[in-house]
Amino acid sequence: MNKISIVAKYLTDNSELLAIKIVDDILQRLEIELPKEELTYYNGVYKEFIEFLAESITLNENKVPHGFIEMSKKNGERQAALKGRISSMIGRYPAIRLGFIEQITKISTEHGLSTEDTVTLNKTVSYMLDVSVTETILAFERQTDNLLDEREREINEKQRAINELSAPIVPIQDGIAILPLIGSVDSERVEHILNKVLPDIPRLKVEYLIIDFSGIVTINTDVARHLFRVYDVLRLLGINVLFTGIRPDLATKAISGGIDFSSIKTFANVKQAIENIK
Repeated sequence: MNKISIVAKYLTDNSELLAIKIVDDILQRLEIELPKEELTYYNGVYKEFIEFLAESITLNENKVPHGFIEMSKKNGERQAALKGRISSMIGRYPAIRLGFIEQITKISTEHGLSTEDTVTLNKTVSYMLDVSVTETILAFERQTDNLLDEREREINEKQRAINELSAPIVPIQDGIAILPLIGSVDSERVEHILNKVLPDIPRLKVEYLIIDFSGIVTINTDVARHLFRVYDVLRLLGINVLFTGIRPDLATKAISGGIDFSSIKTFANVKQAIENIK
């Protein structure tokens, strides 16, 4: 068995102890302390690294075991899942590199490796660390993108639920229903009303629909103009539309948007609108 193979076996047989030494050295260089759980995790990661190093030095210096790449990916995914910063990981690599090279150089000397073999061994360490950094960053970015996509889907689902809850058709008497508008009204809410709420009105056999604006918190001029399109759509469906609770600021924005109130029945509140229908 040649000396490189002997060193590889030594690394494999002593991977756990060496990992603890290297992690301790890195933490001293960085002048940081890790919680016990994190310390256990990194001891395990570097134990695997050393075992992969032992396997790698028996291969071509420009190749690393497939399992090592998978380990690096998992490390990046873990950091992303913990909502950590990739910079906090990458910033440690200079200290990690020094820690490994010093330990490997010491082992090489103890096993009588030539200078050339020691340099080759340390080149393998550096190459593996470079591969690890690359795969970690790529995995971190993929995982972060996935988390952002998932978060966006959750937000969209919640928004749809809010739209459905904040723009319900509420029957109050035979042939009479109310559409209370609540909260902030944006273009998405208006589209929900036009595409999801209005098509359901004929099924309810509504003759009169009271659209109550008193619960609106914020609305801009463009949205106000689109919202009043609801009136035109309902009239085409043969439904009598009454507006209630239009505040002065909303009326101003509607007029600024070119809305003509002359043909629209408006009332101060829902009670007045119902009395008018009767």
